[in-house]
Amino acid sequence: MAAALKVTQTRSAIGSKPKQRGTLRALGLGRIGRSNVLPDRPEIRGMIARVPHMVTVEETD
Repeated sequence: MAAALKVTQTRSAIGSKPKQRGTLRALGLGRIGRSNVLPDRPEIRGMIARVPHMVTVEETD
């Protein structure tokens, strides 16, 4: 099985920049506590790098 990343939103997007809110939506997030499992690809990691203070990331199999 390919490596994956479980991304969980840990901080509210209220008061954040529009681009940060858009990045959270692109990751399938948008509410504190919401999680999404995504493929471990460079473009996904790049999006996560735009909002590192708002999400936690766990590597999964």
